[in-house]
Amino acid sequence: MWRLAESAHPALTDEGGAILDERTGRWMYLTPTASAALMLLIAGTSEEWAAGQYAERYGIGAGQAGIDVRKVADILIALGLATAEPWGPSRRWWR
Repeated sequence: MWRLAESAHPALTDEGGAILDERTGRWMYLTPTASAALMLLIAGTSEEWAAGQYAERYGIGAGQAGIDVRKVADILIALGLATAEPWGPSRRWWR
């Protein structure tokens, strides 16, 4: 399951958005389409669901939508702002 890191704080709109990385104090700014992909990833139960909603929203094919959503997810994972790993029994939900 995909999710944002505990240290990532999004501020998202349909016109774009940003994510604050509290570890570094830096903001990552997002285009409107990246912001939409992130909102769908956060709201959904799977990356596939998010890609389906993204395809419908922008009137594009499912394959391209999957690529677009996956690219946003991969970049956020690479920057340490998200993870694809589920909450495990060893993960605490508190700080």
